[in-house]
Amino acid sequence: MRIDRQLAAMAAYGFVSGLPLPLSGFTLRLWLADSGAGLAVIGLTAWIGLAYSLKFLWSPLLDQPPPLAMLRGFGRRRGWLLVVQPLLGVAAVALALSDPGAAPMGAFAAAACVALLSATQDIAIDAWRIEVFPPLRQGVALAVYVWGYRVALLISTTGAIAASASIGWHAALLGVAALAAAGTLVTLAARREEAGGSTPRRGLRQAVIEPVRSFLVRPSALLVLAFVALFKLGEAMAGIMTAPFYRALSFDKAAIAGTGPFSLAGTLAGITLGGWLVARIGVGRALLVTGWAQTVAMGMYVALSLSAGQHAMLYATVTAEAVAQGLADAAFLTFLSALCAREFAATQYALLSSVPALAIHTIGGASGAMAGGLGWTWFYVVCMAGALPGMALMLVLLRRNPAPAG
Repeated sequence: MRIDRQLAAMAAYGFVSGLPLPLSGFTLRLWLADSGAGLAVIGLTAWIGLAYSLKFLWSPLLDQPPPLAMLRGFGRRRGWLLVVQPLLGVAAVALALSDPGAAPMGAFAAAACVALLSATQDIAIDAWRIEVFPPLRQGVALAVYVWGYRVALLISTTGAIAASASIGWHAALLGVAALAAAGTLVTLAARREEAGGSTPRRGLRQAVIEPVRSFLVRPSALLVLAFVALFKLGEAMAGIMTAPFYRALSFDKAAIAGTGPFSLAGTLAGITLGGWLVARIGVGRALLVTGWAQTVAMGMYVALSLSAGQHAMLYATVTAEAVAQGLADAAFLTFLSALCAREFAATQYALLSSVPALAIHTIGGASGAMAGGLGWTWFYVVCMAGALPGMALMLVLLRRNPAPAG
């Protein structure tokens, strides 16, 4: 019963984490467009998402005790959440009450505050999960988190957009803001992490340098970092080019939009099965199994490139890729979590989770030129091959048997 309660809290945290993302992304852009905002202003919303990519810059602050003494009894992670979540609710309300038609920059500023506070909330929730759940329960915890997250995305995109047609944007977004503000209730009901409030306050230099130093002195640290950078690279390069790939195969917008339910169902099935697999066979073996599943699933893109626009093959490809990605995510994120020292969980997890994004946004930037030069079939063959270095590193790590991978 105790574990089930914490899994319920994890699902609820996934829900309140997923709600704010579209408020600074797709839903916001549609609202701006409906309100007559210029394309230049709408384009600026791309910058708002940098908060999620750069959250590692301020993550060391969340490894310190919370700033208000009255909150330290809740533990470091919950204490920080009780600072951030009320402010996030206020920012979401301010966004809902803004007028992007008359004052677009006001809406932009409110959305930027939502993104900044939402990214900070994510840091604290990740650290709470790492401290509360034992290693073999991390996969299950991540699975229920993703379920909650995906439901929230549906509500704050499709739900909010549909509601805006009948009750207007302000009322629809106020509803989303109210749900986001409920994160405070989740935190009050969640379990306090052990010894969370007893960590002494460090100087900023120590708070930044010590988490990095403590990771780098581990056995095979550089090899682990190389694996983290490469594990998702082939799959990410394949995914970057799916939109032009589908259009090149003459799939219309309706067919592409129709992949949504298949992607959602596949992701939820994959993350759930992946969480079970981690608990059943351990993180290292699960990474090996799911990594190969991810690599093999990319072969569906090769088959799709030869299918002459067959809809059934499109939906089969999307489903297989989503299941494989969900499987791999469950094992990979559990692996990242196991690498983090409890006392530096916020900083180390934020840093480690940024490593794959760095590789994707640098090496992955060449994917368009590769697709143009090789053609779609050979491009996806190369993407499959691009997954092999990461898998080879995984085999080396398993042979050396560092603790996080076992």
